[in-house]
Amino acid sequence: MPDYEFFDLGAFELQRGITVPGAKLAYKTYGTLADDRSNAVLYPTSFGAHHTDIEWVIGPGHILDTDRYFVVIPNMFGNGLSTSPSNIGEPFEKGRWPEFTHWDNIHAQKRLLEEVFGVEKLALVYGWSMGAQQALHWGAIFPDRVERLCAVCGSARTSPHNKVFLDGVRSTLQADPNWRDGHFADRPVRGLRAMGRVYAGWAMSQSFYREHLYLQHGFTSLEDYLVRAWEANYLRRDADNLLAMLDVWTRSDISDNDIYNGDFDAALGAITAKTLIMPGRTDLYFTPEDSEAEAARIPSADFRPIESIWGHRAGNPIECDEDRTFLRDAVHGLLAG
Repeated sequence: MPDYEFFDLGAFELQRGITVPGAKLAYKTYGTLADDRSNAVLYPTSFGAHHTDIEWVIGPGHILDTDRYFVVIPNMFGNGLSTSPSNIGEPFEKGRWPEFTHWDNIHAQKRLLEEVFGVEKLALVYGWSMGAQQALHWGAIFPDRVERLCAVCGSARTSPHNKVFLDGVRSTLQADPNWRDGHFADRPVRGLRAMGRVYAGWAMSQSFYREHLYLQHGFTSLEDYLVRAWEANYLRRDADNLLAMLDVWTRSDISDNDIYNGDFDAALGAITAKTLIMPGRTDLYFTPEDSEAEAARIPSADFRPIESIWGHRAGNPIECDEDRTFLRDAVHGLLAG
């Protein structure tokens, strides 16, 4: 039995003008919502992730503390649980799926919060990677609904260098012989394995590999790590869904809407939430330099890099106690303030 619920969005109009009949948002909740609905925390999913992949940060005394807060994880469009290429059906299947954006994700989340829980204002939006992108969209598009914002290893707009990385991942996956006529005719095992290896070189830092940290976490060799940690990670996902999420990531921009009309400075300046911008010091695609430049244009932002050699994964430190403690203390301090 699934451990999550569905919110039926009905005929949901996307930002790019397509209407998806019967769109659905898969979500899971943790903790207890206060009578005055003042303790709601939104925690969107990251690239390729289901709620089960990121819920480890939630619990009594954890980074997101369920002794005090009610946490909602909405699965983003394209991740295989919410409306995605793998479940959308005709007339959108087999390469005809519509173009999703983070505008679509956060508007669906807003409806979920209002219509299911009666939540009009969030104590915190917390996100890592593509979840951080959604958090920053929330801050710019619904500034009066977000009290605090924590963006971990993410960006308000995908940088040109990040797009180069994403295009390399996309091209690697589409080089599989099963890529035909704009979709995968069969499961692209070769492409998924290759994608995992490309991703491994970007997600973790040079220092992580130089110090062989993977040997401290149950892997017997570099090859063992690449096969069991990275190839396996993407073999468990639908390839068309991965492409749909890559496209959302590529076009992510908090100013790409009718509110800001591409004025990125105005969009950043509109964020009124007390904000933590927390890049990983050695993240190779959400670089601390990019994050610092964005934080400088957010009125109430604190720039606090994670001093770690775990690269992008410093923001999702399942296996690094030091980084986990740093995140927990930072988030608890933000909430206390």
